[in-house]
Amino acid sequence: MLSKILPKNEHPIERGARVVLGLLLITLFFVGPKTPWGLLGIIPLATGLLGSCPLYTLFGISTCKMKTPNTPS
Repeated sequence: MLSKILPKNEHPIERGARVVLGLLLITLFFVGPKTPWGLLGIIPLATGLLGSCPLYTLFGISTCKMKTPNTPS
């Protein structure tokens, strides 16, 4: 049921980049200039960990490889 709400639509490399970006932004909140803008890192961190981007779902975008059915040749 959760896969219908949050389908996997991110490539593994993109997921890793989102997690790293999210962690960097959150680090800025605690170590850097300590502005609330660093909390925006929660968004890419969460989408990277879940593997699903709600905006991608809304617009029908997917960066995952398409699974092709096995067809006999």
